Amino acid sequence: MRDTKESRLLLVLLIAVAFALITVDIRGGRNSPVDGARQAAATVFGPVEDGLSSAVDPVGNAVSAIRDSGERHSRLATLEKENAALKAKLGSDDRSRSRLNQLDGMLRLAGAGQYGIKGAQVIAIGSAQGFSWTITIDVGASDGIKRDMTVLNADGLVGRVTTVGPDTSTVLLANDPDFTVGTRMEGSDELGFASGQGDRPLRVQLLNGKAEVKKGDRLVTFGSESDKPFVPGVPVGVVSRVDPSGGGLTRTLYVTPYVSFTKLDIVGVVVQAPKKDPRDEVLPSKPKPVPTPTVTVTVTPSADANQGGGQSDQSSGDPSQTDQQP
Repeated sequence: MRDTKESRLLLVLLIAVAFALITVDIRGGRNSPVDGARQAAATVFGPVEDGLSSAVDPVGNAVSAIRDSGERHSRLATLEKENAALKAKLGSDDRSRSRLNQLDGMLRLAGAGQYGIKGAQVIAIGSAQGFSWTITIDVGASDGIKRDMTVLNADGLVGRVTTVGPDTSTVLLANDPDFTVGTRMEGSDELGFASGQGDRPLRVQLLNGKAEVKKGDRLVTFGSESDKPFVPGVPVGVVSRVDPSGGGLTRTLYVTPYVSFTKLDIVGVVVQAPKKDPRDEVLPSKPKPVPTPTVTVTVTPSADANQGGGQSDQSSGDPSQTDQQP
């Protein structure tokens, strides 16, 4: 349509009519004279509107779903990061808690024996030095570490220092076949020498072939001259087996060590020996014996047994009847 005076006049008239109809409809309320026309228009254009709505709504829903999906994905990624950080923190806390417990136990042992120790962490195992049972710790000459110093942890004897570098040291473990330490038995003071056997119990040769020894007896280090390589009183292990005495000059024991040599993390190097032998003071408290429950069984005679017994008593209690038989 061209933009002419007639078209402009027609547009003005249509707008005026529209406003007039709106005014009449509003004032008429429910009795509006245009209500019938509105219902007729709704009847004609309603299906068209529904069709358009059904066609448009899925698109709108899809757009909304994509937008919400992005938000959900972002929230999920954030939650996953927070969860991973929490797990890492918990793992770190567990590791730190374990190390704190090890350090606390080692300090208690050192305090009981009056050992001056230098704490260290295991940073390598024996495969770095060969097939022997050794570990590498993160302290060396710059920390005051010297060759032939005793190494312990919260459980007892770990080994001795064999090689010292500026910042690291090598420790020969007590279960190595080349390892030997003098031992003393708790209570009896019987002396011997313990040797490593790898993943098997320590082998101890007692100097007294007639020594009274039993399973469960405990041993500590006897100590060396000038306290090198071993200071006295460090827990070694518990007797697990005793070879029968064959009348020899020595007696053989097998001792389960206190230390688990495959689970070493925090250790301590004894840099200052105690002023006096702690004897058995460093040994852990003995476990309390668990009482063995006793069961008392009471046998009650049955009714049949009572009746049978009564009949037997009656027959045996009347010998006159037997005498009357011909």
